[in-house]
Amino acid sequence: MSEEAMTVSPVQAPHGRWRDYVAIARLDHMTKHVFILPGIVLAYVLRDPAQDPRLVTLLLGLISAVAIASANYVINEWLDRDFDAFHPLKSARTAVQSSLSAPIVYAEYLLLVVVGLSLAVQLGALFAWTSAAFVLSGLIYNVPPVRTKDRVYLDVISESINNPIRLMLGWTMIEPYSRAPATLLLAYWMGGAFLMAAKRLAEYRDISETGGADLLARYRRSFASYNAENLAVSCMLYAMLSAFFVAAFLIRYRQEYIFALPFIAVLFASYFWLAMRRDSVASRPERLFRSRRLMMASFIVIAALAGLSFIDIPSIGELSSPSHVYARP
Repeated sequence: MSEEAMTVSPVQAPHGRWRDYVAIARLDHMTKHVFILPGIVLAYVLRDPAQDPRLVTLLLGLISAVAIASANYVINEWLDRDFDAFHPLKSARTAVQSSLSAPIVYAEYLLLVVVGLSLAVQLGALFAWTSAAFVLSGLIYNVPPVRTKDRVYLDVISESINNPIRLMLGWTMIEPYSRAPATLLLAYWMGGAFLMAAKRLAEYRDISETGGADLLARYRRSFASYNAENLAVSCMLYAMLSAFFVAAFLIRYRQEYIFALPFIAVLFASYFWLAMRRDSVASRPERLFRSRRLMMASFIVIAALAGLSFIDIPSIGELSSPSHVYARP
């Protein structure tokens, strides 16, 4: 696809309408907030004594998270409009195809941030600080001169930090006075890095196979240093780190959960398999729910963890105790 076919000149671009400003908030990406749910569940399970969640708290927390995420999407789409024009799919985004007003875009961003943080303050200091970190992560990732999305590998690490932030948002809805376990946060972070690296791998493969490899670096500067090999290797690294921290967390808090690790490994493998397919949904995470295989693997992991929550294995402690096998002389 030629550059001319993928861009709309300022003269041709229609003036933005109110629905265009709503569109850049990407409310259809709310499915990504499913990563908040494990934080809610784990805080409820691990808190002693358990505290029943309040519906109002959960609702306000979710609205706050959606508002801040939408603010990040607004600034993302606005600052990326000149780069997205070189992407075969993202060139259809509203900020590329329409002539939006900068004052209105920045006003929309500030409004969403104010709404999100105002609600966050109502849920306690820890939730508010986590929400502020959510806002800051969007600025670091998108706004020059830092703009980590242009820096190889750092783009994946900085984008995926939204995963542990979302986990903490869910956690603090139930447990507003303590931090989630560090091993869990690190597992979530590295798991998110695996997802983002796989997303880039899927993008690289799809665009390269259609003859658009020369446009990749113009779409995202970090792609100048990426190729299929180093992206695949980074996926493996992030998956191994995530699995390590998952195992450390599971063994510390309930050793029976260790038997869920093979199912978690299958879940990672299923996602990587998706990233290797042509026109993969891995390049568009908001559409992952359309993959039956991935949803089945996710359901099995959830079922395994749920089942192991009620199954006690007294001999499980032997697995973590040093032992030696002696051979007769």
